This record gives sequence, structure tokens and C-alpha cells, in this order.
Amino acid sequence: MISKNIIIGILGIMKKEIKHKLKEIEENISLVEDNLPEDFDEFKNLGLVKDGIYKRIENSIENIIDICGIINSELKLGIPNEDEDLIENVFNKKIITKKLYLKIKEMKGFRNILVHRYGDLDDQLAFESIKSGIEDFNLFIDEIEKFLEK
Repeated sequence: MISKNIIIGILGIMKKEIKHKLKEIEENISLVEDNLPEDFDEFKNLGLVKDGIYKRIENSIENIIDICGIINSELKLGIPNEDEDLIENVFNKKIITKKLYLKIKEMKGFRNILVHRYGDLDDQLAFESIKSGIEDFNLFIDEIEKFLEK
């Protein structure tokens, strides 16, 4: 039988790891916001800065999926077949809202485009997605921080 102190220690490690990933997301999004221009014409000419924006968004989405995986594993929410299962399990446990659940699924799709079709990426569509979805990262941070406080 696992002692209460060991369980508390494991939960402490989980929280620490999640908080570290949340901090990375905050830092990434702050950098994106600082460097994301107001209009597409300026964005398309950013060169390496644009690539950096894409990489920071990709990393933030990966951290979101990782956090869902940590929660899924630590709370033993089920064995996932794919990343979507991690997100769904966290939603089903009411750790995130339906609104956020749907946003994360969209983010995951966008991340897949960034990772697998980088050369064929539609910069205008990506720019619009980033501009309209940047606040979704803060929503995720807020909801996970509320969960960690419980």
C-alpha cells in the first residue's frame, strides 16, 4: 500500500511539472504578443521572427497536450489511444470547460499543420488563427491553475 506521504509527494511533483509548463506557455505567449504585428503584410515579411512565432505557438500547444497527459496519468483517467483522448478525459473529469475543450482540439489541429506542413503553411490563415486564438492560451492557464488550487 502506498503511504499518504508518498501520494502527497507525487501530487507535489505533478503540480511542479504542470506549473513549469504553464510558465513556459506564459513566456511563449508573451513573446508572441510582443512580436506579432497588427497586420498580415507586416507579418508575412518577418522572416525568422515569423518562424519563431510559429515555433513558440507549436511549443505552447505541445505543453497544453503534455499537461493534459500529466493530469490524465496522475488521476488515472484512462489509457489514451491518442492525444485527443487525453483532452477528452480531462474534459470528462470537468477539469476544463467544454469551451476550452473545443479550443484545445482546434489548437491541436493547428499544431499538426505547423509540424507536418510547415513549407505549405498558409501564412494568412496562420496569422488570423494566432491573432484570434492567442487568448485561448490564457483561458487554459486560468482553468488549470484553478484545478491545481483544489
